[in-house]
Amino acid sequence: MNKKTFILIGFIILKFALQYILLSPEYDLQRDEYLHLDQAHHLAWGYLSVPPVTSWFSYIIYLLGNSVFWVKFFPALFGALTLLIVWKTIELLKGNLYALILGALCVLLSCLLRLNMLYQPNSFDVLCWTALYYVLIKYLASENTKWLYCSAVVFAFGFLNKYNIVFLLLGLFPAILLSKQRKILAQKEFYFALILGLLLILPNLYWQYSNHFPIVHHMKELTETQLVNVNLGDFLKEQILFFIGGLFVIFAGLYAVLFYQPFKKYQLFFASFVFTLLIFIYFKAKAYYAIGLYPIYLAFGSVYISDMVNDGWKRFLKPVFILIPLLLFIPIYKVAFPNKSPEYMVKHSEPYKKLGLLRWEDGKDHHLPQDFADMLGWKELARKTDSLYALLPNQKETIVLCDNYGQAGAINYYSKKGIKAVSFNADYLNWFDLSIRYENLIRVKDFEENEEEMKETSPYFESSVIGGEVTNQYARGYRATIFVFTNAKIDINKRLEQEINKEKNKIIND
Repeated sequence: MNKKTFILIGFIILKFALQYILLSPEYDLQRDEYLHLDQAHHLAWGYLSVPPVTSWFSYIIYLLGNSVFWVKFFPALFGALTLLIVWKTIELLKGNLYALILGALCVLLSCLLRLNMLYQPNSFDVLCWTALYYVLIKYLASENTKWLYCSAVVFAFGFLNKYNIVFLLLGLFPAILLSKQRKILAQKEFYFALILGLLLILPNLYWQYSNHFPIVHHMKELTETQLVNVNLGDFLKEQILFFIGGLFVIFAGLYAVLFYQPFKKYQLFFASFVFTLLIFIYFKAKAYYAIGLYPIYLAFGSVYISDMVNDGWKRFLKPVFILIPLLLFIPIYKVAFPNKSPEYMVKHSEPYKKLGLLRWEDGKDHHLPQDFADMLGWKELARKTDSLYALLPNQKETIVLCDNYGQAGAINYYSKKGIKAVSFNADYLNWFDLSIRYENLIRVKDFEENEEEMKETSPYFESSVIGGEVTNQYARGYRATIFVFTNAKIDINKRLEQEINKEKNKIIND
């Protein structure tokens, strides 16, 4: 084993270790993770929330035992593979050992540590962006058309994971047209690769068509509830913070692809960066959508810097450049990770507030960062729901209906009673089992919406009680209430079917 391989393995081991160390056991899984894990039991070519790739990994996690260890392993793996691709890109660009260490360090001590904590499509999305850029570099370096076919496969997996990767193509295409590399458009292999990519994503496109393009409804809802709160200042500030320790390396990379002679054939990467960022800004995208844009420029920048400091007095700058990401990681370590108790964070909230970490998607400031609040209260909710469910004599005829996918997914994940909770929210809309004639209803309602529940629903049942609520004051779902309604006086299934059709019609009409 040579020195380079030994150091690379060290970085990868450290990457995996940090993903577990920086997560306090006080926190549950995050609400999105429960939905993605439940998709393992409903495999399909598409979902209302995401494309299908996440469900494939969820099925693997299920086969491995569905433990928290494996839930956290896969995003950590995707982060480690992103680091590996940056390393391989630096080698492709003929970077030395110093460039490899600098690039790997900037990837390791970045926002990817936080992103790779959560089992969401985002980690694999960043991996696919980085891999697609790497394959493009391989093609530009060799002009071997096999890399065009590889790019089609990478894009297809990226698309089937998250549609966000379309932004990469939207930024890359005009950059190619403006560069000398537009000669690629004259090659028949380019069009064969396009056809290959289209064939690979066709099952999902057909699913979207068959289900009346729910992505349109999802994007409309996202625009109205979340993207409306995105402003340019916050977007740009977060771009700087994502790779703050490697920011100088990214700027060096952008300069290098434009002016550094050995990188002349990669000049289109400058225009691609500008176009992609402008497209994100135009569509008022969430800041983290753009994270996949940056890792490849850490590779360009690391090689350029290593060449610049290789001789003369500039050699003394080598340790300085290594220290920058290490030193800047210290304040990030203190605020960016759920490695402290909620009580500690609330008590020492000022740094979180200054960095805008307390600002949620609703545009308001709260007591904890949104992701952290979304990792609390779920076990409590599942435990209390289980306890109430166990008291009912006819459990098989009891439906657990929740307000949102986080509640339903968390109950399903932690339940010891085999509960299969559902919701009219997100993909759970398609997962109702109406072959069972339901007699009882356990209703989980958000606190903001629970005032009228007893008055509206109790007339349809012989017995109605409030069974409990989430008491963790730091949870996003604080005071979510569990109602228990038994012995229905009406046909519950008919009412459920009507509500399901109503929600589906909303999606179709949008």
